[in-house]
Amino acid sequence: MPVFDYSLLLKGQYHDMLVAGLVLSLQLAAATLVLALPLALLVALLRLAPAAALRWIGFAYVESIRNIPLLAHMLFWYFAAPELLPEGIKAWLYSGNIEAASAVVALTLYTAAYMSEDIRSGIRAIPAVQFEAGRALGFGFLATMLRVILPQALRITVPPLISQTLNLWKNTSIATVIGAAELMYQAGQVESATFRSFESFAFATAAYLTVSLAITGLAAWYQSRYPARTA
Repeated sequence: MPVFDYSLLLKGQYHDMLVAGLVLSLQLAAATLVLALPLALLVALLRLAPAAALRWIGFAYVESIRNIPLLAHMLFWYFAAPELLPEGIKAWLYSGNIEAASAVVALTLYTAAYMSEDIRSGIRAIPAVQFEAGRALGFGFLATMLRVILPQALRITVPPLISQTLNLWKNTSIATVIGAAELMYQAGQVESATFRSFESFAFATAAYLTVSLAITGLAAWYQSRYPARTA
């Protein structure tokens, strides 16, 4: 009966590969979160803008992104999009870590589409009289949003945004299809080299579970520290 080989996970070349994959997965999630949040806020404001053309742009972005699988986004930004660029830029991209860059672009656009809807819902949860009060004070649409509405809406929006962050963390695993050396990719490489499937994928499973539970714990802490107001 096979025995679980702890040494594979605790030291040596394969341990280093798995840890490097975990680090890259965390970096992909962090970079995507930093880029997706401001984009999501912009898209949410576009969807609520007074101009119909701006609302249509926001709507088109959300619907076109959300109705295409993340896998298709990954493959497009890795295989197709670079071919549309000038040769100089394309050569520069291919000289670096284009796999990770393509993954960040795909994850950012995909995650921002979902986060924008959470932000928009938070904004719409604020009573309309708050917006009217801001306009009565002489603020324009954008100033009213930034000074009056968003400070209140973001408190409501944080829990669902943390939930989207959890989805983002799990979605980083899709980057393995374009060869980004993240956690699932490295687990597959270790399994191919050692034929120790259980050990390599047990490490990946434990890593995903640990980070996911940490994000879930953050959401629970926030909800207990800043409970929803009942009045």
